[in-house]
Amino acid sequence: MKWKKFTLSTTTAAVDLVSSMLDELGIEGIEIEDHVPLTEAETKGMFIDILPDLGPDDGTAKVSFYLDDDKLENLEELLLEIEKGLDELSSFVDVGERTLQLSETEDKDWINNWKQYFKPFTVDDILIKPTWETIPEEDKDKLLIQIDPGTAFGTGQHETTQLCIRQLKKYVTPGCSVLDVGTGSGILGITALKLGAGSVFGTDLDDNAITAVGENLEANAIDGSQFQVLQGNIIDDKAVQDAAGYGCYDIAVANILADVIILLQEEIPVHLKKGGIFITSGIINMKEEAVRQAFAANDQLEVVEVTYQGEWLSVTARRK
Repeated sequence: MKWKKFTLSTTTAAVDLVSSMLDELGIEGIEIEDHVPLTEAETKGMFIDILPDLGPDDGTAKVSFYLDDDKLENLEELLLEIEKGLDELSSFVDVGERTLQLSETEDKDWINNWKQYFKPFTVDDILIKPTWETIPEEDKDKLLIQIDPGTAFGTGQHETTQLCIRQLKKYVTPGCSVLDVGTGSGILGITALKLGAGSVFGTDLDDNAITAVGENLEANAIDGSQFQVLQGNIIDDKAVQDAAGYGCYDIAVANILADVIILLQEEIPVHLKKGGIFITSGIINMKEEAVRQAFAANDQLEVVEVTYQGEWLSVTARRK
């Protein structure tokens, strides 16, 4: 199927109103492009350590949307509705050029097309497999973890996830309790349970994690009572901190990004048992020294190991 892509040139001041107007017209799959720098709040929960150079904010923006053959039948009427909507918006906000460019793209099932790139892979003797793939014959004897990250979370193939998995293999003991901060799809917590952990408590800024973890627990035939997930920020939300509990975890794991790890190292020790292990990753090599300094300044933690893969590293510390 061919899709028609329409790109509307507008302004950053009007982009939200334009998007809402298109949404009210029943248009889905809207994309927004601008040069507005991301705020600290916006980057706080992002799994990215180096932000792209967006260039200077010149006040312009683009809003793109896709139409398939069904919607194209009433294209003229729809375009008139868009023009009418822009006219109404222009009475109280600068909508910019208002030019509409048309291009054609191939079949874009953008909700599912990414799945073709997520294939079974191994981390030592652990096989991580998307739920829709079969187990490769050569990996039938490996510990199986099935993950469907959905569209909101990573697949686990990233170096930082693999670094955390290898550390979990070293430190998980039968029946141990695990705190999984930034749980996402639940891959690290599920790995811990598969390795013998007794329970996992996960937190994530995105409430989609609750659904994702539930689905992935089912895919791995794990009782949902073993993995509790709470939406919220354990760094500064007292309710989340209290729900997690204090001095009760054998292991905490956080695969987020360096700047968040630096903040987390202050909070995590109160949730660990004495001698408990804190496994971290999401740390790119250029941030290694800053992370090391933060851990060194924390008299409740001692770094016991730093491991590397590619440009990334994992810092593992023990609560004193």
